[in-house]
Amino acid sequence: MTFPVPRAPKRRAFTPVSMLPTVEEVSAGGVIVDFDNPALPVAIIARVNRGGRLEWCLPKGHPENDENNIQAAAREIEEETGIMGDVLASLGSIDYWFTVAGRRVHKTVHHYLLSATGGYLTTEKDPDHEAVDVAWVNIDDLGRKLSFPNERRIAEIAREYIIHQLS
Repeated sequence: MTFPVPRAPKRRAFTPVSMLPTVEEVSAGGVIVDFDNPALPVAIIARVNRGGRLEWCLPKGHPENDENNIQAAAREIEEETGIMGDVLASLGSIDYWFTVAGRRVHKTVHHYLLSATGGYLTTEKDPDHEAVDVAWVNIDDLGRKLSFPNERRIAEIAREYIIHQLS
């Protein structure tokens, strides 16, 4: 009886992350609150990640044309949640790195606190169809619902700002 000679598995080309081209990306979005409701609900969206898992996150997106970050935040929030709002304050920025399509991306996201002024929850206005669901979440429950620690930190900054500045 003869056995086949084992062969080494084929190796895929590997490029160290440090050798990949780096791209800078900027987005803007934030925390939009319905101040007419005593529970202070916040509109958040759900997206399906590349692994197929549902992730709840704050709405955000890239500035278009000559938009500044504040204008982009208000537009993106309305597109992804259906809720219009007025910007009240900056909540700060977060940045992170990821690799996609053979490039290393450094992304900075500028977050703002907005007061809801109209509209209704819908994902139908999202031109990219990234948002698959949208929901109101009471501000005190927001940290438990959001998928990402850096967004939970932004949500806590918004909550503290509301408690100390707006009450």
